[in-house]
Amino acid sequence: MIENVNAVEVHGLRKDYAGVSAVAGIDLDIRRGEIFALLGPNGAGKTTTVEILEGHRRRTSGEVRVLGEDPGRAGGAWRARIGIVLQTASDAAELTVAESLRHFAGYYPHPRDPGEVVHLVGLEEKAGSRIRTLSGGQRRRLDVALGIIGRPELLFLDEPTTGFDPEVRRRFWALIERLAADGTTILLTTHYLDEAEALADRVAVLAGGRVVAEGTPATLGGRAEAEAVVRWTDAEGVHERRTQRPTTLVNELSAGGGELAGLTITRPSLEDTYLELIGERS
Repeated sequence: MIENVNAVEVHGLRKDYAGVSAVAGIDLDIRRGEIFALLGPNGAGKTTTVEILEGHRRRTSGEVRVLGEDPGRAGGAWRARIGIVLQTASDAAELTVAESLRHFAGYYPHPRDPGEVVHLVGLEEKAGSRIRTLSGGQRRRLDVALGIIGRPELLFLDEPTTGFDPEVRRRFWALIERLAADGTTILLTTHYLDEAEALADRVAVLAGGRVVAEGTPATLGGRAEAEAVVRWTDAEGVHERRTQRPTTLVNELSAGGGELAGLTITRPSLEDTYLELIGERS
């Protein structure tokens, strides 16, 4: 039997609350081993969509397959194959970090070594500390540790680096890349667009319960074909011109051997593209 190339398949997904559509008919395919980022403003339908994929919320209609099963009907064996890092911190206040990880490891057939996980999330110095004594960022790291302790095939990360300092955040990015390299499929929701650009193979933007754009970070929303802004300074002053062929323009401007001081070429950033996409439906 050939294994499905997709870890997640969503077709026509809807979720209505009292006649209002939180998710209004979305389609998504996420390939196995892919890092897929789901972006969108608050209220766009991201959390509802992810909760349906996790099997924590019933859908109104549509077809959903996650690791080959309907999450609304899947049992314990399926749940052992996924990992979840929620926005809200877990709380077993009187356990130590190490105790909590050993406890959760017992729920899975082939867990990671708790000591290895403590190291991966940078909590070595807090392994013997009670959870109630951790800072907000440290508790967030523990949430990530609990999400990966079971060696999940599919990992849901909901705003995972909130509260991380820059060093730990970069360390976490390296961990995500390592997990993906080992074959873990990762669905990431984040408000940090640099995080999506650094990590994601593909990105989808939700607005108003619909997918308004999907693609690689470099091509999302026509970003790769968008006009570049060329700025330079010469004897006549500062100039700026928009063009889809910046290299050709620079060659033309410098054809006579003149110097172009302060030359810069910029295209729309992922943030620029994202804000334009959600602004069209705000």
